[in-house]
Amino acid sequence: MCGIIGIVGRSSVSGRLVEGLRRMEYRGYDSAGICTIDEGKLIRRRAEGKLSNLEAVLQNEPAPGDVGIAHTRWATHGAPTARNAHPHATEHLALVHNGIIENYKELRAELTGEGRTLESETDSEVVAHLLSREVERGASPEDAIQTVLPRLRGAFALAIAFREHPDMLIGARLGSPLVVGYGEGETYLGSDALALAPLTQEITYLEEGDWVVVTRDGAQIYDETGAQVTRDKTHSGASAAAIEKGNYRHFMQKEIFEQPTVVAQTLGSYLRQADNSVALPQFDFDLSSIKRVTIVACGTSYYAAMVAKYWFEQFARVPVDLDVASEFRYREPVLEEGGLALFISQSGETADTLAALRHCKANGQTIGVVVNVPTSSMAREADLLLPTHAGPEIGVASTKAFTCQLAVLAALAAHMAVKRGLMSRKEEQEVVRHLLEAPACLNAALDHDEDIAAMAHLIAPARDVLYLGRGPDYPLAMEGALKLKEISYIHAEGYASGEMKHGPIALIDEHVPVIVLAPSGPLFEKTVSNMEEVRARGGQIVLISDAKGLEAAGEGCMATIEMPQVHPLIAPLVYAIPVQLLAYHTACVKGTDVDQPRNLAKSVTVE
Repeated sequence: MCGIIGIVGRSSVSGRLVEGLRRMEYRGYDSAGICTIDEGKLIRRRAEGKLSNLEAVLQNEPAPGDVGIAHTRWATHGAPTARNAHPHATEHLALVHNGIIENYKELRAELTGEGRTLESETDSEVVAHLLSREVERGASPEDAIQTVLPRLRGAFALAIAFREHPDMLIGARLGSPLVVGYGEGETYLGSDALALAPLTQEITYLEEGDWVVVTRDGAQIYDETGAQVTRDKTHSGASAAAIEKGNYRHFMQKEIFEQPTVVAQTLGSYLRQADNSVALPQFDFDLSSIKRVTIVACGTSYYAAMVAKYWFEQFARVPVDLDVASEFRYREPVLEEGGLALFISQSGETADTLAALRHCKANGQTIGVVVNVPTSSMAREADLLLPTHAGPEIGVASTKAFTCQLAVLAALAAHMAVKRGLMSRKEEQEVVRHLLEAPACLNAALDHDEDIAAMAHLIAPARDVLYLGRGPDYPLAMEGALKLKEISYIHAEGYASGEMKHGPIALIDEHVPVIVLAPSGPLFEKTVSNMEEVRARGGQIVLISDAKGLEAAGEGCMATIEMPQVHPLIAPLVYAIPVQLLAYHTACVKGTDVDQPRNLAKSVTVE
């Protein structure tokens, strides 16, 4: 969600703070601000909207100083205005905050009852005033932190600058990620390694409950009890070039076209081509003894989980429960002994999913994690870590992370089937052979980019769009609808095609395009029958199928998109391409902000 960067530097930091924020624009935000310390003063600049607005403010009112903090905010409490933008400040300190303070109302009432005036509507500002009150009582910054942090309920990553201590910053984390970076005579705080990539590759990930004092000489880290601790330093590997678009118009377009490469990289870490077998990372539990799989995820990752449910039940014959993370804990799920709880997340920091993971861990489940950030909170808490190798995904609407998740889940389902004695060696080789075909098939799907771009103008005028699919193509229909909603702002819904006659068909008229995902295969004829029900009621159909399917059912459609003929196992990976491209080109026709769509955040670190 929001982005944090802090620098204790040897020279002016305002330009580098803004550049750090720019590297976190992909997270989504609606206001931004910085605060530096110079000549004993806190110098704060804030602006609503894009970073260019903050840069314009800084052009007219510079923020000198070699120590500072900065923030991009995605609004939770209070409208996205300059007044609610971070940093929040008192006479003594300035603070930026990611996450949410759940008990802020009672804390705010306590502060206002003492006569303190809070200028914003945010939950974050109460933390600044609580710390400031301790400083006014004579506490050191370290003592103030130890007094205030235990009073906060919720999730937070904090970076705090103290006016009377101009050569230090303090950071803290609980539920939201925060990293420390080390330079030559400089030290940094950031929401992630990517934000710090141009500054340093040497970083430390703070653990839950940690807080840290950052000076030019390095960092002193303390745990939630206040005891000084040592955390490992690691080489981040984050590339300063990771947020370059190259010759592409948008990051989303670049990431769509990277999919053949990154899916090949991901499959390469799970499949042995020498003997066509599946090889998972080492883990210390018996996969064959798993009685039930519980899969939990959000958004696009949830649709990857829906596809995986088909695979686990078909191949491994293990029952699968599937939940949206934000609902999971609150329905009091029954978690059987010997179960595998599998969590899917691009960032590994999604608050809902992380909370569900900890609930399952507390209830004796074995924890598996499919994640794109192998140093994330979820990754560090997993019994079975299954990293994808998509690389940084900058576009807010997920594309390559989704197909890489599917690749990992297919490999896991096949491996579980082998371990349970339900897949022969010959069948395993066949599955691996088809998975290894996926990158080439993704490339073939991308060859139709221009055709999809040419037909996007047919979809752009629509107010509503429906997507239909059967079997594993049903989750793909939902994912296609989500992509269109996210970046073009057209209302869209995905349905199992057989469900149309049970209500949604009432929406059909000549103004509602219907996108049908129907690869030739065992479910093709039934899907086409449902498509004809739509056509009979005046629906305008876009059929996505292979040459065989288009020959059988393409006549009379508003448009068709031809895909390569593929095995049903890899169809979900391949058919992700056209629904992504259709959403992308429709958004381009409409002129919306493709990479940073309104109201959305990449990494959602609040529940």
